[in-house]
Amino acid sequence: MHNSGALRRGNAKLHLKPAVRRASAVRPPRVPRVAVVKQDMPLPNAPIDIIALTKDLRAGSRAALARAITLIESRRSDHQAAARELVQALLPDTGKAIRVGITGSPGVGKSTTIDVLGMFLIERGDKVAVLAVDPSSARTGGSILGDKTRMARLSASDRAYIRPSPASGTLGGVAAKTREAMLLCEAAGFDVVLVETVGIGQSETAVCDMTDFFLALMLPGAGDELQGIKKGLVELADMIAVNKADGDNIKRANLAAAEYRGALHILTPRSEHWHPPVLTYSALMAKGIGELWQKIIDHRTAMNASGEFAARRRQQQVKWMWSMLEQRMLARLRADPAIRSGVKKIEAEVADGRITPALAAEQITEMLK
Repeated sequence: MHNSGALRRGNAKLHLKPAVRRASAVRPPRVPRVAVVKQDMPLPNAPIDIIALTKDLRAGSRAALARAITLIESRRSDHQAAARELVQALLPDTGKAIRVGITGSPGVGKSTTIDVLGMFLIERGDKVAVLAVDPSSARTGGSILGDKTRMARLSASDRAYIRPSPASGTLGGVAAKTREAMLLCEAAGFDVVLVETVGIGQSETAVCDMTDFFLALMLPGAGDELQGIKKGLVELADMIAVNKADGDNIKRANLAAAEYRGALHILTPRSEHWHPPVLTYSALMAKGIGELWQKIIDHRTAMNASGEFAARRRQQQVKWMWSMLEQRMLARLRADPAIRSGVKKIEAEVADGRITPALAAEQITEMLK
């Protein structure tokens, strides 16, 4: 038995050798350097030169942008202080980009849409940044790390920058860091920032609160005919776009679009100056992308004319402030050993039913005074 096993292994080796020789004879094609920068790019231990980093960012340095985003994602207190100083210094250079949030259920073709839309914008002369809000990224590593393979053309362009979701672990933390990353991208000269929701539920609201235009992607025949359409999502959307309107799907896509239009008529739009349109398009065939982008431009024009664009940006700034304050308070609870110990005891008492959550919250609040 031993000899026959050795013979089989020997034969297997003999059969493999010619295949290995043939493969080695063909040189693999050169893969272009992708635009994705690793999330964990190390920062120097020495004090960070904020003035030099600010200057490099304003000059459009991609390496400086990667370092700056890594800085704002760092949990070290000295890095956080430096990040606050950096963002404050760059504030006058922000706010000029078009900020677009993109959401949709898995399989709707978000990555393909972003790839095609991004290349459409680059061909027009724009620089495009793609960010993600994925509350699960602390556990999974972030879906966009896999999505970049489906953004093949965009990730190979030197006029695009793709960044995975920060691994903060909480939606509030992820959203706060993504907002600051968006400001850094604007300061670095990016004309359009696309923010993709990877998670579901509250991440859609978070992205809507940091962007100017919120695009909901839907599937043809998403049916009954509104399967998967959530009332809250439709109320947030500035436009619904039905993807995969190609081949045999065209009729189904048009029927789905008609159903969504009917749903939107029932609901009150977010703005009295804009009634969300419903379009069909095909990311695979790159059809309807120009019309889709034109609607985004039309929305910006309408919002600017009514004064609502500036008002919405101001409201977002205030929301960001309160969101960041909540994050700071939570960070303080975790950072102080005495408070952390006290909170653990209070948690145990709540879990055992000895005190009410309301009383527990009051006790924790007292600890922060």
